Amino acid sequence: MDFEEYRLRGKEMVDFIAEYLKSIRTRRVFPDVSPGYMRTLVPEAAPQEGEKWDDIFRDIERVIMPGVTHWQSPYMHAYFPALNSFPSLLGDMLADAIGCLGFTWASSPACTELETIVMDWLGKMIGLPSEFLHSNKETKGGGVIQLTASDCTFITMLAARTEVFQKHRKLDPDVDEAHINARLVAYCSDQAHSSVEKAGLISLVKMRYLTTDDDLSMRGHTLQEAISRDKEDGLIPFYVCATLGTTGACAFDNIKELGLICKFQGLWMHIDAAYAGTAFICPEYRSYIEGIEHANSFAFNPSKWMMVHFDCSAMWVKDCRTLHRTFNVDPLYLKHENSGAAIDYMHWQIPLSRRFRALKLWFVIRSFGIEGLQKHVREGVRLTSKFEDLLRKDQRFEIPASRVLGMVVFRLWGENEMTETLLKRLNKSGKVHMVPASLKGKYVIRFTVTSQYTTDQDIERDWKIISDTATKVLHDTESEEDEAYSDEEVSSPEVEEEKQFVRVPSIKKKEYGMSLLLSNVPMSPKLINGSFAALFDDSEAMEEVAKQISAENAEHLIPMSPRKRKLRDQSKHQSFDQTTMADRCLSNSYKHQGSLDSKLDEIVNSSAYLETRMNGMQMDDVFEAEEERPIDDTEDENCPMKCKDDVSYNEGSTQTETGQRRVDRTPNGQTQSMSQRKNPNIRLKIPEVNIPSMRNVCPHCGNRFSFS
Repeated sequence: MDFEEYRLRGKEMVDFIAEYLKSIRTRRVFPDVSPGYMRTLVPEAAPQEGEKWDDIFRDIERVIMPGVTHWQSPYMHAYFPALNSFPSLLGDMLADAIGCLGFTWASSPACTELETIVMDWLGKMIGLPSEFLHSNKETKGGGVIQLTASDCTFITMLAARTEVFQKHRKLDPDVDEAHINARLVAYCSDQAHSSVEKAGLISLVKMRYLTTDDDLSMRGHTLQEAISRDKEDGLIPFYVCATLGTTGACAFDNIKELGLICKFQGLWMHIDAAYAGTAFICPEYRSYIEGIEHANSFAFNPSKWMMVHFDCSAMWVKDCRTLHRTFNVDPLYLKHENSGAAIDYMHWQIPLSRRFRALKLWFVIRSFGIEGLQKHVREGVRLTSKFEDLLRKDQRFEIPASRVLGMVVFRLWGENEMTETLLKRLNKSGKVHMVPASLKGKYVIRFTVTSQYTTDQDIERDWKIISDTATKVLHDTESEEDEAYSDEEVSSPEVEEEKQFVRVPSIKKKEYGMSLLLSNVPMSPKLINGSFAALFDDSEAMEEVAKQISAENAEHLIPMSPRKRKLRDQSKHQSFDQTTMADRCLSNSYKHQGSLDSKLDEIVNSSAYLETRMNGMQMDDVFEAEEERPIDDTEDENCPMKCKDDVSYNEGSTQTETGQRRVDRTPNGQTQSMSQRKNPNIRLKIPEVNIPSMRNVCPHCGNRFSFS
């Protein structure tokens, strides 16, 4: 392709993009494809010779568009906005053509200079204190454009960790940083984004999730109590991530209360306002950032609501020297004659190279102006309020959390399963797309206005689809209940006894679509211990892990079925998570290395397991993947804890093989369960089982055993 053909093809592409966005309502918002769909549409190997552009261009519709989720569609209400705009697209077109890598000022002065200017513009637009601005010569603050809000959290956590190391080195130059790191603990609310947990794991620190109040807000007294307990246990609190606009319900932590505590205790407070930050351009929403003067860092995503397309995350710090102390490397080939006199953004981030992102942000701010951006935010809030009014007029729906900004959460009154079914059918239709969340045990559907093209007619159309689908779901549910009641009347006592333990379907077998996998998990542990997240093959390390797990947290561990556990132990790598810490510690039966793998399958299945466990059902009845098979008696013999001697058990007593009940008591007279007697550091709440015909699983090693 030469210059003249590029001119022609570039105009064609601009026309295609304009027509795509103009007619996007005609496209199915959520694709109807299966994993691997594209394999049959493209060759197995790259072409030996170049192809004609006309052939490549035709494949956009044939290969790409069938598998696209149309995030710019007015019918897209999942996640948060990921908006673009024509000025933003033009900005990246120019930046990509320039192709500079602005890691130092010298590598492209315009790239660095424009970024410092627009970050000051943006900071003033949302009402940040002057301590966060480059233009304030009395402080060391400033802003930088990062990839994502997840990067901002991780970067600030590493900077906070470095500050703790430096503080202890001043007291003791020979201090072992690994020893300090193992005692570090960070805090966030139980509504915080999963990226905070990931930052803790990679930073090898403990992450404590704090319970929110009725408004889903993390409060100061909760943080203070947690800090006091952790200090008594010899831990070192060092970092708090407060959220403004949580993923689940757009809730706001009380940063005024949290900030005062962080300032007094010497903790780094980072504020994650990924979605809500754009709203602070409007003065009427700035009450949510009261207390921001106590923060050490602040971040939000213009790539969400501000129409600056991904990637563009704005982050400010009060003292950029904390970033330099964490990320500063100075090889000779990166030095320049203005080093120290100018900003080198490579010291503000993890990677070296960086794109010219400031261009698209500059283009958007200048094209819309502050008033245009304020109008855009207010219109999104108005449309969401309109949808909320429609919900409130229909008594079939519940709004379990207050609507804030451009997001509202709702559900059908009744069991969670009905709302799940409603969402499943809506997403399967492809007419609208939404994702779920869990709020205090309630399954809710999140509805956000994500498109700048959304109109009142679009909201009314989407509401009609939701309302009509809800009518069908409720009708089908009533029909199933009537049928079940009829069957119950004619069933024999023997059949009724069998029905008490109906196998619960695995959630992954239901057609909820990919969006369900991205919802937050309500039963996540309250303490994530990342200080042990490293490669190892020493059983002593695992014994130390067990000591870190508290009684109240052990009951929330995500279980793994015996068959999956056996397959895992045979693999070369093992997932290092809290799923089976107690099992691994007690059995001491593995010598494989651990890795930071993620097990989506276990997380998805865990929600179904924990819910049914609370109803007194068996683990084996929850996992549908566990097919019927005879019990292998050799598994009982392999139990390292000799669990075969204890046939049935409950929280307060055990039943021996001879049928005699035995109750063990502690010196203070309290009863102990079998798991407590064998390891007092691990206390699991195990459902009482009194049906002799049922199989069970050893709580220590996961092996099966059967009732005689």
